[in-house]
Amino acid sequence: MLNRIYWSSILCFRFSVLNWVYCKRFVFRSFNKFNVVSSCLFIMLTVIYGYVYLYEAIPPVIIEENKIIDLKDSNESCYLYDGTWVLDENYPLYNASQCPFAENSFNCLANGRRDDGYLKWRWKPNNCDVSRFNVGVVLEKLRGKRVVFVGDSLSRTQWESMICMLMDGVNDKASVYEMNGNKISKKIRYLGVRFSSYNFTVEFYRSVFLVQIGSVPRHAPKRVKSTIRLDELDNTSSKWIDSDILVFNTGHWWNRAKLFEMGCYFKVNGKLKLGMSTMAAYTTALKTWASWVENMVDTERTRVFFRTFEGSHWSGQNGHTCKVTENPLVQSKSEYSEYRSQFSDIIKEVVNNMSVPVTTMYVTPMGSYRSDAHVGTWSDNPTVPDCSHWCLPGVPDAWNEILFSYL
Repeated sequence: MLNRIYWSSILCFRFSVLNWVYCKRFVFRSFNKFNVVSSCLFIMLTVIYGYVYLYEAIPPVIIEENKIIDLKDSNESCYLYDGTWVLDENYPLYNASQCPFAENSFNCLANGRRDDGYLKWRWKPNNCDVSRFNVGVVLEKLRGKRVVFVGDSLSRTQWESMICMLMDGVNDKASVYEMNGNKISKKIRYLGVRFSSYNFTVEFYRSVFLVQIGSVPRHAPKRVKSTIRLDELDNTSSKWIDSDILVFNTGHWWNRAKLFEMGCYFKVNGKLKLGMSTMAAYTTALKTWASWVENMVDTERTRVFFRTFEGSHWSGQNGHTCKVTENPLVQSKSEYSEYRSQFSDIIKEVVNNMSVPVTTMYVTPMGSYRSDAHVGTWSDNPTVPDCSHWCLPGVPDAWNEILFSYL
């Protein structure tokens, strides 16, 4: 009996020990699993927290390509510069005779033009609409800003157009004035109009080549009367920098006959380039401009635009005939735009290769239809026909509507 009790006790003890061992193993296994799971969760939380912290501390880098912008409308691609002109009885946007900043030579109605149908056309992209001009909204958008146009007389026309469009929404017309008391002149180098009620300015710098006009080197041929320094930007360029919107153009003065007949030749690195073609010189000048923008303009603050070459409608064997039609052309004529688009192609290529964001306003095709919108003989000098400049109101208003749509 005692022996049986003894062995039973031994067996119970062994069973208890085994149970304790198995229990211990189970606890440790569970504990190890818990350690592994908790460690993984800790690592994941650390990674997520670190990512969120870094994302908040360092903003994401956005790379903006330099190309003509395609805006989206519904599910279709909207290319702003591929479209047609449509009749719209809500146009024109202003009366040039009531705008003191519209140049007399561009006010075709005041200079005797009798048909006014050319004032009623609106640019319509194929798959969307350009944002309709709302003067109240735009005035508020420009509050406290500085808008600067740089270029030739076509740039001055766009500058005049913008001021007249904006003045239509200002109740106190006397609050809009030229800052130096200047009257608009074709040769004045600077004009600045202040909208004092909204604390912004719209300025124009005359720089027909964007690069500097230089002196004639010693021992230059007698035919050389002046030079264009293709590698030096205009000496007023330092005044363009501190702006919010900066719009450039150049092209109409890059004309072989206009330049070489006046004895104007190109210069690079202080050396004359007598055999340099106009297109090669234009490309060199544009690259000088591009380098200046990349190094001098804060494109995080300043929105930079370059408007391409505008269509003109000179005709005849010598290109001196100006026939202004009553309506726009149904189809753009290649002979009017082919030569002009070479300049525009250079602009697009140079801008596309820039390291900072610049918007190309490719207005060349839309202007090629508007043989009806040129000044013709309805200027302040009717003896000299004009198939390069545009009547105001007119085509430059469409450029500004597109410009405002980007804003």
